[in-house]
Amino acid sequence: MGRYRIEGGHRLEGRVRVQGSKNAVLPMMAASLLQKGTVILRHCPRIDDVRCMEEILRYTGARTWWQKGDLFLDCRDIVTGKIPGAYADKMRSSVFLLGGLLPRLGSAFVSYPGGCTIGQRPVDLHLSVLRALGAKLTETEEGISASAGRLRGCSHHFPKISVGATENGVLAAVLAEGETCLYNCAREPEILHLCRFLRRMGAVIQGEESGMIRIRGVSGLHSAEMEVPADRIAAGTYLLAGAATRGEVALEGAPVAEIRSLLELYGKMGGQYEVKGGTLFTNSREIGNRPVQIATGCYPGFPTDLQSPLAAVCATIEGISRIRETIFEDRYQAALELRKMGADISVRDGELRICGGRLRGAALRAGDLRGGAALILAGLAASGVTQIENSCYVERGYEQIEKDLRQLGGAVRYEKTSRLPVYADTEE
Repeated sequence: MGRYRIEGGHRLEGRVRVQGSKNAVLPMMAASLLQKGTVILRHCPRIDDVRCMEEILRYTGARTWWQKGDLFLDCRDIVTGKIPGAYADKMRSSVFLLGGLLPRLGSAFVSYPGGCTIGQRPVDLHLSVLRALGAKLTETEEGISASAGRLRGCSHHFPKISVGATENGVLAAVLAEGETCLYNCAREPEILHLCRFLRRMGAVIQGEESGMIRIRGVSGLHSAEMEVPADRIAAGTYLLAGAATRGEVALEGAPVAEIRSLLELYGKMGGQYEVKGGTLFTNSREIGNRPVQIATGCYPGFPTDLQSPLAAVCATIEGISRIRETIFEDRYQAALELRKMGADISVRDGELRICGGRLRGAALRAGDLRGGAALILAGLAASGVTQIENSCYVERGYEQIEKDLRQLGGAVRYEKTSRLPVYADTEE
């Protein structure tokens, strides 16, 4: 565990390569359990959540190793489908193991998954699609037990759009007998990336861009390799870091199409950008007096994961900005920390109200992944020194963010404080 020490007031300038996607690679890792060979995930981010999923896969019997930036997953000898709480408690994405292990072994047990304290995140939507596919599920105080012979294709309508439940349904259905039609599916880019990866392993999947996914079950999958797509949230975070410092940041490999909602808002804020040769060039020098009014939403709406970093930028913009969170009702925790920096920020009627001004350095504490990133952005924009405890949250989703920001001219230093992570509550 460690902390970040930031000397604010330095305009970010330069270029940085966007890391591989956290939210895309975790379900891909779970998908590797559906085949009995070796999967290669290239340009894989070396973040704590990936390391945690590695540990879980090793516990089941998989072999994992790295070659430079590529992760190898040998899943020939999977010996257990029981994931104890010591692993599942560490990350929300452990729930994907149900969709990966159940078709492979015929049974699985996953302790209730952890997750950042950002609101209600029930697993009922995950369980409903597994039941529709023929799984027998039992919930106890310890976790979720699932059993089945070969799963059967079904027609299932999600009552609410859920990225995770969509991914779990797709994972479980690719080896099911017959055809499965999933309706009201999430359309986030991570869904498309997962389906593309599964097709490389031999799955038959159609329609993921439409919200209705049709899957024809196959008898088995095979080895495959794929480059992990660029992380749209990391790209958005660095773009907003440039905005917070009124800098000029170039993002190599940025998934421009996937952050279209952010780029539209960035333009309204006074930011300028262009794309050349696969690099997104941004210029934030004219940002300053155009407050923001926006609500988060399912893709292609403004992503909830960028709500907190955007709030940090709004705290530096003259006028009153309003941000409404529609996905996770408790995702305003970073606002309390921003107040310590002098931000005029409040929550009224479920809406974040920010009266922008000047920020000053302060001693802060991260309480979730994206909120921690937001505090770093605020520290970059503030006068004086900002110190942020609980780096463990940020390390879950960003690969050496302090190194990237120093490359852009930010005065950010990581300081190790202990060997063991100490979480204030739970994780995202």
